[in-house]
Amino acid sequence: MPVRAVFHRALGLAWVIPALAVVGVFVYLPLVQNFGFSALEWDIYSGEQEYVGLENYSKLLNDPVFWSSFGNNVLYAVVSIVFQVFGALLLAALIESIRSDRWRRNLRAIYFLPSAISLTVAGLLFYFIYEPNLGPLNHLLEAVGLGEFTQAWLGQESTAMLAIIAMSQWQGFGYSTLLFAVAIQRIPSEIYGAAALDGTGPIRRFIHVTLPLVREMTGLMMMVTISGAFQVFNEVMVMTSGGPNNSTQVMGTWLYRSGFVRNNFGYAAAIATVLFVITLGIALAQMWVTRRRRVEW
Repeated sequence: MPVRAVFHRALGLAWVIPALAVVGVFVYLPLVQNFGFSALEWDIYSGEQEYVGLENYSKLLNDPVFWSSFGNNVLYAVVSIVFQVFGALLLAALIESIRSDRWRRNLRAIYFLPSAISLTVAGLLFYFIYEPNLGPLNHLLEAVGLGEFTQAWLGQESTAMLAIIAMSQWQGFGYSTLLFAVAIQRIPSEIYGAAALDGTGPIRRFIHVTLPLVREMTGLMMMVTISGAFQVFNEVMVMTSGGPNNSTQVMGTWLYRSGFVRNNFGYAAAIATVLFVITLGIALAQMWVTRRRRVEW
């Protein structure tokens, strides 16, 4: 190999090695340490540690709150797929079917606006909206003659999680819509023109043209949405902190409460390990699906 080529390769490695070192210290090393922590009974205040092996995982499998939190994450993922993937795709197709460029731009901005609001601010906003006495939601229901449906939305086990999920869908719906709009814009207009010449109506064009040609974005959004659903934390902590009666706990909040409130850091590390395995599996599936469903024209 020529000396010049060796020099350029060494120069490239000189730029890569510091980045790899940073990633190793701040990403991979904590992951390895967390596996070790999950095998301990650890009092983080006194510093006392006791090796317990897989006992924390055994407790986790028999913890009803953990399974309830896992179920809430799954529910969050299912609802998010319905609204932030398929609902957003349908809305994006409707927006992009409008002939006026001005209206398309305005509608994209209107629907994207909630996504520019931080989750913490959105959670506080909806906390006020759901307030049973002063919140506008119950007042609106009474004003339209539906007073029998007024309730303490965040104070009841039957409605608290659904209320949080509704807030998150409002906050993230516009962002997904914008991504699908960009994917639809990439479809060559000639394909839609050919479909129109064949007498294809708007519904059939959506089914036979739009859906197949945005399948790469659809698969990517499904994986990102599912992964995000298992990393939920802020909105639950702001609105209910996992209550009432742990009915709105998700894996992230139960991890936090186990480690920093109940002072069981080893058990929290076990939850973190399970959460890591789930999100890693989703990420690997995302890369596999993206590679297989790539669309070219």
